[in-house]
Parts: sequence; C-alpha cells; structure tokens
Amino acid sequence: MALENRLDLRLSQKLILTPQLQQAIKLLQMPQLELAQVLNQELVDNPFLEESLEEPEAEAEAYPEEEPPVAVSDDNSDTEISFDNLTSIGVDDYFDERSSDGRDLGYFSPGIDEQPSYELFYTKKPDLYDHLLWQLRLCNSDDEVRKTAEAVIGNIDEDGYLRVPDEELASALHTDSETVGAAVALVQTFDPQGVGARNLKECLLLQLDYLGLGQTVVGKIVSDHMDCLERKKYSLLVKLFNTSMDEIMAAVKIIEGLEPRPGRIFSSTDTNYVVPDVFISKTDEGYQIVLNEDGMPKLVLNSGYRKLIARKEQFTKEEMEFLREKLKRASELIKSLDQRNKTIYKVSASILKFQGDFFDMGIQSLKPLNLKDVAVDIGMHESTISRVTSNKFLACDHGVYSFRFFFSSSIQSDTGDISSTLVKDLIKKTITEEDVKHPLSDQMIVDKLKEQNINIARRTVAKYREELRIPPQNQRKRYE
Repeated sequence: MALENRLDLRLSQKLILTPQLQQAIKLLQMPQLELAQVLNQELVDNPFLEESLEEPEAEAEAYPEEEPPVAVSDDNSDTEISFDNLTSIGVDDYFDERSSDGRDLGYFSPGIDEQPSYELFYTKKPDLYDHLLWQLRLCNSDDEVRKTAEAVIGNIDEDGYLRVPDEELASALHTDSETVGAAVALVQTFDPQGVGARNLKECLLLQLDYLGLGQTVVGKIVSDHMDCLERKKYSLLVKLFNTSMDEIMAAVKIIEGLEPRPGRIFSSTDTNYVVPDVFISKTDEGYQIVLNEDGMPKLVLNSGYRKLIARKEQFTKEEMEFLREKLKRASELIKSLDQRNKTIYKVSASILKFQGDFFDMGIQSLKPLNLKDVAVDIGMHESTISRVTSNKFLACDHGVYSFRFFFSSSIQSDTGDISSTLVKDLIKKTITEEDVKHPLSDQMIVDKLKEQNINIARRTVAKYREELRIPPQNQRKRYE
C-alpha cells in the first residue's frame, strides 16, 4: 500500500476554553481575600487599570481671620547695634530670646544622645528553634555533642517532636549513633519539658521524669498501658495495679494535665478570619442581599491611557501590541468581575428562596437542598453553582455560614424529608446535654431522635458522629 499526502476537510465540534472563559472561571471560584490580592496585583501590572476613589465632598470650614503679618528683621543683616544696647541685655533676657524661637541652648544638652532600647526594634517573636538554641549555647557539653545537638534542634517540628531517626541523623552528620543519642538526650533536658521526643509516650514520660513521677503508677500507666488509658478502661487498670479507683483517677488527672504538644506555646500560626462574601439582612420591605465589597478595589479603565493609545504614530509596532493586549486584558477583567458579582447574587437569591424558613427561624427550619435545584432555578450549569459556593461565606442574622452549609441531603422522617445538617445538629445537641457519667450510646441517640419523629439507623448516627468528630460512648465517659 503506497503512502501519499492529501488534504481533507472535516467538521467537528469541540469545547475549547478560551483565555477569557478561563479567567472568568478562575475569578468565580476565588474567595474574597484571594480575589482582593489578585485585583491589587493587576492594578500594579496593568497601566490601563486604576482604582475608582469616590472622595467625599469637602465641607466648608470657617477659618479665623488672620492677623496682619509682623515685620521680622533679617538675621543676616549687617545693621550695626550700639554697645549700650548690648550691655543692657541681661542673662535672663538672653535665655528668653534664645528659647523663644526654638533654638537649642547648646550647653543644656547632656552631650551624649541616649540610644533607644534594642527591644523596640526586635519585632520577631522567638520560636521554638531560637528558644532551644539559646539553651544550647549555655551548655558546657562536648563540642561534637553540641554540634550534633544543633542539628537535632533543626529537625524538631513545630509540635516539639523529633521525627528523624537517629540513624538518618548519624549518616547525615557523619558521626556515630552514640553521639546522636547523647545530643538527643541533651536536648530533651531543655525547656519546654517533653521536647525532642519521638512519640507521645516518650513525650509524656519525659514530663513525668521531670516531675519525679516516672517510677510511680502514673509512669507505669503511660509506659505499659497507654491502650487502656486511651479506651478509658479504668476498671482494668484497677485490677492490674491492685489499687483503688480513686488512685487510678488521680493518676489519670495527672496525665491529662501533661502537654502532648510541648512546642505549641511557641507556635506562631496566624489566625485566619472568615470574611463573608454576601450579607443577607431583614428589612421592612423584606430580605436584602448585599455583596461585600469592603477592601475590594473598584476597577475602571484609565482614560489617560485610552487617549494615549489612539496616537498610533507615537509607538512602535511592538509597543502598540503590548498596549492593546493590556487594554484587552483590563476590559475582560472588568467584565469578568461584573459577571462574577451577578452570578453570586443570583445564587444567594436562590438560596434565600429555597431556605427562607431558615433565615426566619434558624437551623431547625433548614430544608434539604442540592446544587441541581439552584442550577435549574437560575438557569446555570451545576458545575457553575459548585464553583460559586466553593470557599465562600454568607452572613445573616443567625451567624456566618459557608455556602455549602445550605446544601444537604434529605432524610426521611414521619413528618417528611428533613435536612441531614439538621440531624447532625440534633445529634450534637443531644450529646452535649447528656450525663457525662453515663453517656449515650448510638442506639440511645436513635431512640431519642425517634421521639422527635426522626427515624434513622444506628449506623447513620455513628457516621454523622464521626463526621462531627465526637468520640464514641466509652471515650466520652467521665469519672469523678
């Protein structure tokens, strides 16, 4: 079969994401803070964009009538002053004259300027690494051990644990395991107690040794019976140690008072605050939806650059292509932002339509809702609704909620379908009100929900309890 080249025409349909559509999708799923950062960066990069600043009108102020200017003699004039006038000036007059115009009297200065305190310029909060390194520099250990200990400190994580095996440290530092062990033991004597441990058990034992309780019942529980402690099998511990429940509970209270994460006090994790994207408030005319534009730059096209680009003869071909590309990008960005705001408003209005009872009465009136219902209501694709509701928050009279909070599956009950979010809230409330000495089992929670005409299976309660990060019955039990 001979090979040949030929031209064929074929018609086909393909879904292609244009750069404009990609930008619109990207902006649509951005949360409030991230979008503000992107817009501020665009203001820096694109000369055709500028921020519209609405300046308040200047209020008329009544200024006091100015006094006529006073003639002041020139200090540099060469006018001759008589000797009698000079001798008639007293010391007090001289000082009054020198100090009245703000001039330094010179010899009243101490001669040495007092330097400001160094702490005024030290803004970095010492972290765990700095704290441990400071203690290492105060030690009188062997140079090889000190050098290895510095490497050990560098491998301690923010919780205060040493996650790197001794063999790996010895290989990286070209030393032996004995030196690494001595360095680790040295670091474990530092403050905070428990730092440098490989696991939770070693961390607790280090703290107990510091308290002098390593060889007591408390230390033996931690070293040999952590599984019983985790499952709260206190009766078994009473049999193992042949002691009373009061002594076991006293040991448990000591263990509960230890710090499982010794590096936590040096943590410098910044607090992330939730910024609502939409505000829904109730007014006399009904509910009002307001998009949050606080901190968001209002972008407009720069009229000066638009006029400048009309003078084509002043620019080269490459410069004109650059300016046109920037102008096109600026126009598309403004259109995409406008489309984003309209879409978020439509989705918020649809949520208000479906969940109107929630905004009136609270979470007990939350209804089942899915993305498809909102998509059909506003005539958009389900994937668009998913992007709009991702990482965005809504503020109302009942608090600040994620957009995804209003979407939940339905559970059948005697009174009709109810929201799974409502069921989770009822489970959480039921467990909060339980007797800590006699906590409720999952089956008991099922029975209590049946009293409210909510029929669900025990495995569903266990599933929702795990999603709420609530421990099982035996781990919730408290002993006084």
